[in-house]
Amino acid sequence: MDYPSARRLDLIDDLHGRPVPDPYRWLEDAAAAETEAWSAAQDGLYAEHRERLAATLGDGPLSTGPLTARLSALMAAGFVGTPAWRGQRRFFGRRAGDQEHAVVVVADSPDDAEGRVLVDPIALDPAGTTTLDAWQPSKEGHLLAYQVSHGGTEESVLHVLDVATGELVDGPIDRARYSPVAWEPGGEAFFYVRRLAPDLLPEGEKQYHRRVWRHVVGTDPATDLEVFGDGLDLTNYYGVSVSLDGRWLIVSASAGTAPRADVWIADLHATGPGAPPEFREIAVGHDAEIGAWVGRDGRLYVHTTLDADRGRLMVADPEQPSVPHWTTLLPEDPEAVLEDVALTDDVLLVSRRRHAVSELSVHDLTTGARTGEVALPGLGSIGGLVTRPEGGHEVWFGYTDHTTVSTVHRYDTTSGALTVWATPPGTLAGLPDVRVRRVIATSADGTPVRAFVVARADALDEQGRPLRPAPAVLYGYGGFQISLDPAYSATTLAWVEAGGVYVVANLRGGGEEGEAWHRDGRRERKQHVFEDFQAVAELLIADGWTTPAQLACWGGSNGGLLVGAALTRHPETFAAVICSAPLLDMVRYQRFGLGVTWTDEYGDADDPEQLDWLLGYSPYHHVHEGTAYPATLFTIFDGDTRVDPLHARKLAAELQARTGGDAPILVRREKGVGHGGRALSRTVALSVEQLQFVAVHTGLAG
Repeated sequence: MDYPSARRLDLIDDLHGRPVPDPYRWLEDAAAAETEAWSAAQDGLYAEHRERLAATLGDGPLSTGPLTARLSALMAAGFVGTPAWRGQRRFFGRRAGDQEHAVVVVADSPDDAEGRVLVDPIALDPAGTTTLDAWQPSKEGHLLAYQVSHGGTEESVLHVLDVATGELVDGPIDRARYSPVAWEPGGEAFFYVRRLAPDLLPEGEKQYHRRVWRHVVGTDPATDLEVFGDGLDLTNYYGVSVSLDGRWLIVSASAGTAPRADVWIADLHATGPGAPPEFREIAVGHDAEIGAWVGRDGRLYVHTTLDADRGRLMVADPEQPSVPHWTTLLPEDPEAVLEDVALTDDVLLVSRRRHAVSELSVHDLTTGARTGEVALPGLGSIGGLVTRPEGGHEVWFGYTDHTTVSTVHRYDTTSGALTVWATPPGTLAGLPDVRVRRVIATSADGTPVRAFVVARADALDEQGRPLRPAPAVLYGYGGFQISLDPAYSATTLAWVEAGGVYVVANLRGGGEEGEAWHRDGRRERKQHVFEDFQAVAELLIADGWTTPAQLACWGGSNGGLLVGAALTRHPETFAAVICSAPLLDMVRYQRFGLGVTWTDEYGDADDPEQLDWLLGYSPYHHVHEGTAYPATLFTIFDGDTRVDPLHARKLAAELQARTGGDAPILVRREKGVGHGGRALSRTVALSVEQLQFVAVHTGLAG
């Protein structure tokens, strides 16, 4: 292809005695005229390729019109969330099939089936570039705090509205990105997290330095009381919660995305008016995840991986909250990861994840002894367990699997009945007849690696084996303890319906098998993630699911790093690559976006030993002259403040300059959106273009 001209620098950094080339550093500056000219030329090149794709696809089912319609139909059911109960009121998220964004709804009584809309991002911004980031009703349900951001930046601004009238009563409060809201009883004040004012901070640190504050509704945020965080790690993220009775304030802190947390507790009843509370340690300085809350029964509950890789539940007296005073309520399961618990008036309901599939069990409130199980609808995933704050005999949770849209289920602890409580408001499309199989690959070091394979029923024999190789997508993530659990996906179903195979790999670095599984795929062990992914790819080929000429890999964010490593390490294995919002220059990643917060996951390039880890796989530094690289589509978003699009620009330029093959290396740039949430129409449009690219380059179409 005739790629846009890209000036190649003879730039080699000396980093701890290691020569590290960086020929396209100038592409880091998005505002530079040269970078914008290059980006505009890439936009033009991609538009030309889209025209060729359209010609190849003709008017078949994967052409733009039919595929857009099919994806829209598969998403037409919409979404409904689990209820947040406040007395007789319940709050929930909902998106009708044709709505661009989900809205916040309140139903004022149990008989009110529809409710009324409190917050609608489209009403705030008809252009659809405003996203709803979070919301939290007051303990009495008369006020609602909510956060929105614009243009994909995720820079949340906090507002408070009166639930009865819908009128704003407070805000805006800016710099509230990733802030929880913990209401005090009565709704006169809440605790939240906000960054320090930027004029107080040095350059390069303005996106950090969070603090916990107490805000009195209706007052100037500049007068808020600073409660916690001074003198701690500048990258800390904080969690806050207030017990139902308003007595106990719990604050947690984790440095960036490190898999460990420190937790403190304060007695608000012992705090004088206008004075910061005095905190005592629950657990500080342990290399473990720790989450704590005070239940209705007055006990302190601690969900932790301390001395329990897959998690355990401990209890203590809030007056004596430290580790030596903990007692075990739920011990660690040797195979299943503890996900969530719900305390009702008579039982403890427990959700665990066993090899990425959810299970639900019933336990004694006092002893934790297992007394029963709840049969779920299938091999799927359940969301958070929700109860009424004041107690009762009901628990609500979301459920989904590969062919089931997310629905809300209600479990009655008295009768043991499990029923569907709420379904999405839209029309469910007719689904293809598909089958889901589990396969197990063996990684380079002998570790078993599981994957879900989704295929059309008529493509399998009676034993569930493939009748013939087919175009396949291999999707993965492998990082930050994030688990790829079974879930409904319009993209997956559209691909499989068209005759493809879709595979989701549960790689090390994720959370599917516990914290040890996560740690075996991070820092100096990050190579394990790439080896796991390659092992699954080779299994798919060996078992006849696909061939290298028909296999694509797909990933975003940390998953973009994964497929970037896959295409540079094993270009012969893949025919196509979708690399979305990726990390790719692992030598300089921590200088941009939120990179500093990820050094515990990847390593710190300023440390010589850790630099060697990063150089061992950094995709930008492993492109070789004359190698035939697979067809690659980078999808990037100009509003992305998490992963800077510079990564994709630099690797795209390097691949375009050095590939020895004729497969296209392209960049799809989108403005007005960022790393996370987006309008429905934009989601559909992006998925259409990604699927079409993969279909043409794996032989599913054309």
